[in-house]
Amino acid sequence: MSDLTHFDSDGQPQMVDVGGKATTRRVAVASGKVQMEPETMSLILDRKIQKGNVLEVARLAGIMGTKRTADLIPLCHPLSLDSVNVEFETLNETTIGIKVTVVANERTGVEMEAINGVCVTAMTIYDMCKAADRAIRITDVQLEKKSGGKSGDFRRESGASA
Repeated sequence: MSDLTHFDSDGQPQMVDVGGKATTRRVAVASGKVQMEPETMSLILDRKIQKGNVLEVARLAGIMGTKRTADLIPLCHPLSLDSVNVEFETLNETTIGIKVTVVANERTGVEMEAINGVCVTAMTIYDMCKAADRAIRITDVQLEKKSGGKSGDFRRESGASA
């Protein structure tokens, strides 16, 4: 466990001391998918879900989720985020793609904030649509890329980190 920064030499969990790290521009992009019946997708796109405009409510929830990450993940540092962007893409008649981009000038990365934003966005879509479709699936939540900090850049597309 000595290589894992969230554990001390005795294997006990600890919050990493980032006080000595340089503040740098940190960017992380995460993605995920929400799969549903074609009829549910039509209801969302036609704004006919009774609870309201699903994608706009989910966008706001995702932004809020990024800002609350440190309240949910025990060893995450509370961060001051500079920007959060939540995007949707209709991938096919049954799937909505979600992409969350988080930017901050901080001493630690924003990967967890981006991933949490995707999860909260997807869960909000499920919550707003569950009366119409209980079989909705949240899938493929992952970090796509990150930049900034000592560990360098990561891009899933190229499969390499530097």
